[in-house]
Amino acid sequence: MSAPKILITEPVPQKVIDYLGNMGEVLVAEKGIYNSELQLKKDIRDFDALLCMLSTPVTNAVLEEAKNLKVIANFAVGYNNIDVKAANELGIKVANTPDVLTEACGDFAMALLMATTRHFYDAEKYLRKGEFKGWEPLGFLGMELRGKNLGIVGMGRIGKAFATRAKAFGMNIFYHNRSSISGTDEKELEATFIDTIEELAQRSDVLSLNCPLTPETYHLVDNHILELMPSNSILIDISRGPVVDEAALAEALHKGMIGGAGLDVFEEEPNVHPRLLTAPNCTMLPHIASATYETREAIGMLAANAIIQVLRGDKDEQIPNLVFA
Repeated sequence: MSAPKILITEPVPQKVIDYLGNMGEVLVAEKGIYNSELQLKKDIRDFDALLCMLSTPVTNAVLEEAKNLKVIANFAVGYNNIDVKAANELGIKVANTPDVLTEACGDFAMALLMATTRHFYDAEKYLRKGEFKGWEPLGFLGMELRGKNLGIVGMGRIGKAFATRAKAFGMNIFYHNRSSISGTDEKELEATFIDTIEELAQRSDVLSLNCPLTPETYHLVDNHILELMPSNSILIDISRGPVVDEAALAEALHKGMIGGAGLDVFEEEPNVHPRLLTAPNCTMLPHIASATYETREAIGMLAANAIIQVLRGDKDEQIPNLVFA
């Protein structure tokens, strides 16, 4: 029997490629080639396994062409780029990679909040342009975090990791979730559950989005929520771009309805709403919350392990992070 063929839709850490190479024939595509449904439809029929990115559209049309495909492993926590229902019906296993991003993303959320509240980008740009002429009493005044209210939407692993860090800065933790977290976790984080996103928005000096993208969370933060937020408040999003209505956010920033925003994800990645590009106090970074050597390698190895275990025929209950069995 010939060795299985494995497609990796863009470059990943070499350790992951070498590991999968022990199982079969590995093709690593150049970045961007498989951002197209059309290209993936043409090529997918040759492969037994797929290691893909959030930017890879694994649609029903793609899966119907995947005659040999046995497993899809997403190089991400979520899987909103994959038609899981269609994969399920075709008997194709789907895996994602939670847990290993938690600490890196918790660190990053705190850094993004600091950069936004203390105007790091504008201050650095000011210095690089040669405009710094000495210390100024009123130069780049920002928000102090101690004693401020942090509202977290989505108190999963990453939300809790961010809350832990924010608590160390002296912030008060509030959160909205589909259900409240355990009493033990609430006590440890000194976190208060809020029933509605509307009340959370009204009470938060910082509103952080740490929820998955679902039909219920699409444009969760829209003009209505932005109008409820205090005028000096900060929005942080490291979840998924479409959780925020970018046009509404851009308008709110330009009008001074809120104090600022820190964004690592965008509604139409890699495109950014043009009005956001000129918005005041908007820190924007290119989807790098998990970008540490350790984390990206761990993500790849978790995905690779799922692929190998499925190709080996291991029982589903022994394969971690399968979306369905």
